[in-house]
Amino acid sequence: MRVMRPPTLNPLFASLSTLPGIGPRLEKLYARLLGRESEKPRVVDLLFHFPTGFVDRRNQPKLSEIRPDTVVTVAVTVNRHRPPPPHRPRAPYNIDTFDDTNTLTITYFNARRDYLEKLFPVGETRYVSGLATLYDGHLQMAHPDRVVDEAGFANLPLIDPVYPLTEGLHSGQLHRAIEAALNRLPKSLPEWQDKAWLERNAFASFAESLRRVHRPQSPDDIKPESGPWSRLAYDELLAGQLALALLRAHQRIRAGRGSAAEGRLRARIITALPYALTPSQQQAVTEIVADLAQPTRMLRLLQGDVGSGKTVVALLAAAQVIEAGRQAAFMAPTEILARQHFSTVAPLAGRAGIRAALLTGRERGRERDETLTALAAGTIDLIVGTHALFQEEVSFRDLALAIVDEQHRFGVHQRLALAHKGEAVDLLVLTATPIPRTLVLTYFGDMDVSALREKPAGRQKVDTRAVPLDRLNEVIEAVARALDEGRRVYWVCPLVEESELVDLAAAEERFGALKKRFGDRVDLVHGRMRGADKDRAMARFAAGEARLLVATTVIEVGVDVPEASVMVIEHAERFGLAQLHQLRGRVGRGAEQSTCLLLYKAPLGETAKARLAILRETDDGFRIAEEDLRLRGEGDVLGTRQSGEPGFRIARLELHGKLLSAARDDAAFVLSRDPKLSSLRGEALRHLLYLFSRDEAIRLLAAG
Repeated sequence: MRVMRPPTLNPLFASLSTLPGIGPRLEKLYARLLGRESEKPRVVDLLFHFPTGFVDRRNQPKLSEIRPDTVVTVAVTVNRHRPPPPHRPRAPYNIDTFDDTNTLTITYFNARRDYLEKLFPVGETRYVSGLATLYDGHLQMAHPDRVVDEAGFANLPLIDPVYPLTEGLHSGQLHRAIEAALNRLPKSLPEWQDKAWLERNAFASFAESLRRVHRPQSPDDIKPESGPWSRLAYDELLAGQLALALLRAHQRIRAGRGSAAEGRLRARIITALPYALTPSQQQAVTEIVADLAQPTRMLRLLQGDVGSGKTVVALLAAAQVIEAGRQAAFMAPTEILARQHFSTVAPLAGRAGIRAALLTGRERGRERDETLTALAAGTIDLIVGTHALFQEEVSFRDLALAIVDEQHRFGVHQRLALAHKGEAVDLLVLTATPIPRTLVLTYFGDMDVSALREKPAGRQKVDTRAVPLDRLNEVIEAVARALDEGRRVYWVCPLVEESELVDLAAAEERFGALKKRFGDRVDLVHGRMRGADKDRAMARFAAGEARLLVATTVIEVGVDVPEASVMVIEHAERFGLAQLHQLRGRVGRGAEQSTCLLLYKAPLGETAKARLAILRETDDGFRIAEEDLRLRGEGDVLGTRQSGEPGFRIARLELHGKLLSAARDDAAFVLSRDPKLSSLRGEALRHLLYLFSRDEAIRLLAAG
C-alpha cells in the first residue's frame, strides 16, 4: 500500500533547484555539503543544516579601538583605490579608508577593478565587516564578509550565523539559499508536541524554532542547548523513538513460537563450566529463557564489559531452543571472532550433546556443502559464523534463535536479515562495548536490555600507564625483559601500511623494526591478511611459538589468549576511549599481573589527555562508555560511521540525552492510546516522521 506524504510538507520536500539561484552546478555542491550525493538535496535538508558558530556584528568600534585578529564591523570613508600595477596582476588590490581616529586598508586578491570601484565609491561611507589584522604595523582587512551602505547596514543581521561549507560554495550563497528555504516553511503546520510539554519548557513552534536558529537575535539562540535548538532536537528524538516503537510493535504483532524446555541442556553446560555464573549472568539467562517461552518474538540486547561472559549466556540461550527441538545461529562480525566463539562454545556444546558447526567465507567445497546439507536437514543444532550466514543458499530446518554479536558493526539494516531465515525467529544481540543509556534508547529502543556488570572471578586489574613516544626505546627494553621472562605481548598500531597523509607508525613498519630486534619471537596480524595467514599468526601466539604479536585493531574484540599479559598501544591518542578499553581487555585474563602501556605523541590535546586519564583511573566499561559519549558525542561511540548508521542531524546526545527518556515515554504513551496514529495528534506526528525521514515507520502502520 502506497503511503502519501501530507501535502502541507510538499514545499519542504521540493528539490533545492526550485530555490532561486540554484542551478545544476550549485545543486551538486549542496548535495555534497548535505550528504545527499546519491539523491537530490531537498529544501528540508538545507533547513536542518545548522550553524556551528556566529559572527557578532554588535562589536562596532572606532578604528583606534580595534584589537588585532578580531572580527569587527566598522564605518569607514573611502579615500582612494590602489589597483595592482599592470606588470604585477597577482599583487593585491588595496582600498584606503579612514574614520576620525585611524586608517584601514581593505585588501582583495584576484578581484575585478570595476566591481570594487562600484562597491567602494571614493568619498562615501561604507560599513565593512570582517577579520581585522595588523600588516606592517597598519590595520588591514582582507576580503570583508560584508560591505554595505547605510541603508544596507540597517538590514544587516547583527548576529550572523556561520555554517559549515564545502569547496566551491560561498557563505553568501548559502545564507541566501537558507533565507529562501525559510520562506518555504508552511504557514499552518499542525503541532505534534503536547501543548503542556511545550509550555513547561517554554518551547516555540517547529517553524519559529527553525527561524530563531537561522536568524538569531542573540548569541544564545545559536547554542545547541538553547530553547529553539532543544525544541528541534526533541522533535528529532521523538521521531526516532516513535519509529523504533512502531518497529517493535510490528515485530511483536508477528506472532512468535514459544520454545519451552525443562533446561536439561542448560544444566549440563553449567556443570561443565570451570566457574560459577555471576549473578548478572544468572539474571540475564532467566530473562532470556522467559522471553523464549513466550508466544511473542524476543528482541533483546545483552551488553556487558570486556570478559563479562556474554558468549556463555548466548550458548545457554541457544541450548533452550535446541532442547525444544529447534536450531540456533550465532553470527560474529569477523572471521577471527567467529572462530574464537566456536572454540569457546564447541567443547561446552559437545558436553551437552549439542551438534555445533562453523560456517565462514573460508569454508568451501565439500566441507561447506556437507555443512549446508546438515543445517537444512536439522542435524546441526547450532551454527557459528560470519556474514556467510546471510547468504541465500544457507537454509535451516527450523531456526528459532538468531544471536548477533557486535551488532552495530553490521549496520542497523541487517539487524533482522538473519531473523528472516526462519519463522518468527527470536533475536539476541550481544555487544562487548558497554553502551550509555542514551545510546541504548537511540539505537536499540525497539529491544529489551540485559546487562552483565560483574567480571568473572579471576580477572586481574590491569596496571595502565601513559608513556610519551620519545621514550619508545625504554618501552622496547621493557618488552625485551617481559619476553625474557616468558611472557606474551601485544603491540597494537593504528594503520596497516605507511600513509603519506597520516604520520603514524604502521603495523608492517613496526613489525619490521621489532623483528630485527627479537627475531622469530615476533609475528604480525592485520585485517588485510588472508584468513588462513591470520589464523596461523594467532595460533602461533596462542601456543607461545610467537611471543610478541604486532597487530592492528583486528584483535580489538573476542581474541582470548590468557597467557598474554602486556599490551602496548602505539599512538594511543588516536584511538577512541571505548576502543582503548577493548584493547586493554585482551590482557589481564590469566594468572599473571598485566600491564597496558599507552604510547602517545606529545603534546596531547585536552580531549586526548582526558581520555588517557580516564583509562588510567578506571576499568569500569560502563563508566568509560559514558565518558566516551561526553568527550566525543554519539557519532563514533558505536562505530556508526563504519556501519553507515546515520547520526542525528540536530540532536547532540551529550547535550540533549536528558530529553531522550521523555521522548521514549511520549512515544509509548501515544501508541498505547493511538496505535494507528489516526487521532488529531497522531496525524500531526505523521508529519514529524516524514520531516525526519522516518516514513518507513508509516509504511509499517499501513502494512498492519
